[in-house]
Amino acid sequence: QVQLVESGGRLVEAGGSLRVSCAASGRTFARYTAAWFRQAPGKEREFVAGINWSGAGTYYADFVEGRFSITRDDAENTVTLQMNSLKPEDTAVYYCAATWGGIRTSTNAYEYWGQGTQVTVSS
Repeated sequence: QVQLVESGGRLVEAGGSLRVSCAASGRTFARYTAAWFRQAPGKEREFVAGINWSGAGTYYADFVEGRFSITRDDAENTVTLQMNSLKPEDTAVYYCAATWGGIRTSTNAYEYWGQGTQVTVSS
């Protein structure tokens, strides 16, 4: 079992930066692929970024355009999403997710989810 708790979401101005974190419980978390998804009001949940179990492999959604960076610290059982050059369209609830398999972009592929953290980008 893996439990995930996100933190760090807040109101930020467009063009600003924000770091959201995901704290995981469970001794085997280091073997899981982790990812960030987001869901804006009235929209489906979408993939943002993923990192494989070793941390050597990452994958980003096209809309990230080099602005975000996902990292993991398995000693601390955390996964972090650093977001720069934020835009109002980045406003969403950001969710952390984990799966035993490789990085995938479908929500159905992830077994474990956090409750989400709200990120609001003002124009």
